Amino acid sequence: MTSNTSSIVRQGRKFVVSSVSSDAHMWNLVFLQLLLEEHGGEVRNLGACVPDELIIEECRNERPDVLVISTVNGHGHLDGIRLIRKIRQDAELADLRVVIGGKLGVRGSENIAFVKELVTGGFDAVFESEAGLQDFQEFLFGVESATELPELSPLSAAA
Repeated sequence: MTSNTSSIVRQGRKFVVSSVSSDAHMWNLVFLQLLLEEHGGEVRNLGACVPDELIIEECRNERPDVLVISTVNGHGHLDGIRLIRKIRQDAELADLRVVIGGKLGVRGSENIAFVKELVTGGFDAVFESEAGLQDFQEFLFGVESATELPELSPLSAAA
């Protein structure tokens, strides 16, 4: 990491981290948890293959500043759009800051095509794995609280 990432997340920020329901990978979630905790974040890691309903229930209970969805199986755009629609329809979570990142499809660098659909569907930011971590880290640096979050460009891409 570069020196400008030494305070990515301000103390006391709360995150829920999860995969999509079809993704059995755990290493990406552990990486995110460690990254967030290393910079002062409080993290609830839900693990792999988490059903949409459980993610929604945990977000209602935990009231995180940000829900971070990570995927590496190539189905992120399919599971992600279904999940975000459910979250945006839930009155308690409609304003929750939600981001998704990782391997959104199986097209390599062409996965960037899924970003617009996911943002239009309701994600606050989308970070495609081919772009690296810089945009995700910049997003995290700006996280204040659930009511004071940074403005995002509609087509963010990284993590």
